Amino acid sequence: MTPALSLRNVGRRFGEHTAIDGISLDIAEGTFVSFVGPSGCGKSTLLNIIAGLLPPTAGSLEVFGEPLRGINRRASYMFQQDALLPWKSVLANIAFGLTLRGWKADDARTEARAWLERVGLRGFDRHYPYQLSGGMRKRVAMAQSWIVRPDLILMDEPFAALDVHTRLHVQSEIAALWASSSATVVFVTHDLEEAIALSDEVFVLSAGPAARVAGRYAIDLPRPRDLLDIKADSRFHQVYRAIWNDLRDGVVKSHAHHR
Repeated sequence: MTPALSLRNVGRRFGEHTAIDGISLDIAEGTFVSFVGPSGCGKSTLLNIIAGLLPPTAGSLEVFGEPLRGINRRASYMFQQDALLPWKSVLANIAFGLTLRGWKADDARTEARAWLERVGLRGFDRHYPYQLSGGMRKRVAMAQSWIVRPDLILMDEPFAALDVHTRLHVQSEIAALWASSSATVVFVTHDLEEAIALSDEVFVLSAGPAARVAGRYAIDLPRPRDLLDIKADSRFHQVYRAIWNDLRDGVVKSHAHHR
């Protein structure tokens, strides 16, 4: 089967600084994968290259077997800070992606209402982003990303600003959305526990500069997963310790580099 993403010796320089270097990997279609690594290791740079927002300065990238040139039209992107339009209602924000794709306004609103229900925001269609809590804004952003039925969902630490309880609930909702779709998810996080709980595979990036893939781990925890209780599973802790052995060296190196 053709991989959803195929990277070959991908690198990115910013002037004299090499952010990432020599990254080669394949990501299977329909999987949920995470990238973790120390601060400044180039996780977001790599995700922006996959999104087509940033061209690599070395190597090549294919999306479902086709070379990526320009913006990745098969992907939607969920940023760390949500991209809600403050002057539009919740319903209009969710419907916006469909209208950009040529849907009739009435059809787009009908589909958006269905997604409001799906992410637990029934009755909030006429609210504006400033009237929502952080968790509710994330649910709107989730609906924005998934309503257009992309083949790829790219997420850059989307839950970092949420409190721990809200974060767990939103993680569970993302896992359920993915399980009911055929999308491939590429998730960037600094939180190893979050990566393990959600993912089929976890890639560890080394400390920068010139970060590389330091480890690749298949997560064999059974699905569906109860994310509220998964950290009590002994297998979860075994996987965590195995990955942390790779990640720890990078964290120590990164700390020493930035002192």
